[in-house]
Amino acid sequence: MKKLLAATAAVALMTGAAGAEDIKLGVILGFTGPLESITPSMGAGAELAMKEVSDSGKLLDGSTVTSVRGDSTCVDAAAATAAAERLVTTDKVNAIMGADCSGVTGAILANVAVPNGIVMISASATSPGLTSAEDNGLFFRTAPSDARQGEIIAKVLQDRSISSVAISYTNNDYGKGLADSIQAAVEAAGGSVSISAAHEDGKADYSAEVGALASAGGDALVVAGYVDQGGAGVIRAALDTGAFSTFMLPDGMYGNVLEEKFGSELDGSFGTVPGTDSAGGATFLEMATAAGFDGSSSYAGESYDAAALIMLAMQAAGSSKSADLAAKVMDVANAPGEKIYPGELAKGLELLAAGTDIDYVGASAVELIGPGEASGAYREYEFKDGKITTVGYR
Repeated sequence: MKKLLAATAAVALMTGAAGAEDIKLGVILGFTGPLESITPSMGAGAELAMKEVSDSGKLLDGSTVTSVRGDSTCVDAAAATAAAERLVTTDKVNAIMGADCSGVTGAILANVAVPNGIVMISASATSPGLTSAEDNGLFFRTAPSDARQGEIIAKVLQDRSISSVAISYTNNDYGKGLADSIQAAVEAAGGSVSISAAHEDGKADYSAEVGALASAGGDALVVAGYVDQGGAGVIRAALDTGAFSTFMLPDGMYGNVLEEKFGSELDGSFGTVPGTDSAGGATFLEMATAAGFDGSSSYAGESYDAAALIMLAMQAAGSSKSADLAAKVMDVANAPGEKIYPGELAKGLELLAAGTDIDYVGASAVELIGPGEASGAYREYEFKDGKITTVGYR
């Protein structure tokens, strides 16, 4: 009898092993370009979720998940498209976590993901234009649309008794979309925008742009740009000329590098970045610290969540194929179901395997609405004594 049981167990193990796969997930982010200071933590966040799932042995008969990275550059649509093509055609990834910046995300979606039927979940592409993009049900975002951020920024300005602002935005889909959202929300709240003007990234001198902004005036300057690029240049020129002393800095401008570049020069300035004070967020910060990266960095938690949703959707579909998992992303992200937090991916996989619904909360309090984008919670921060401090959550 013992021999029979042993033989039966051996057959079961062999059967399980036969069903296991080495699943590949693309991670396409701007490892070079204007957001390269925050990208390492985003990649690490996604790969932390992959390691957690692989180590659990609970995904699709013990399948493992391997990250394959691609460089979106954040700003070069042709380079981003080529990188994504390589991930799909050469590396044979099952789905993509990314891209990061809105313009390259839209290019990859239209030119690679949709034609090849590949699911994409972006952790940081926030352009309102992506809400209506033709995606065949393949595109999702764990970051909220900038239509939501514009409303939050208008409320922050109003609460700080700032009634008039000038806006400088990076000249791309992200910058223009965010600037338009901010202007609409500020004016709807009874405030005014003295000027909304684009700046080009990569310039050595932004004095001309700041001169035009200063002439228009405003109680504060909103810089809807990139922390490692023109946005920082606009701030430097404004400070050096005395044009503005108070800055409102949205998500693309958030980063510890601002402390290094400006320190106490930014005291009194403030901004917003997606974030939550949920229990899942605190757990993720602890996990990131243990893994050796900064979990408070922009979109690190959203990146963990994007990768986690892909793998949980695979389990719900019983398949690693994008064609199958796409229909399950909204199901695993939302109620009803048992709540799943960072560090509990094995639990989520077990429940799904047993046919039990889950509600993935994750690091960023995930709730997907409409066409598959996050409903949106934001952290308000400000500079005090040269350091970024958290004011609260909205």
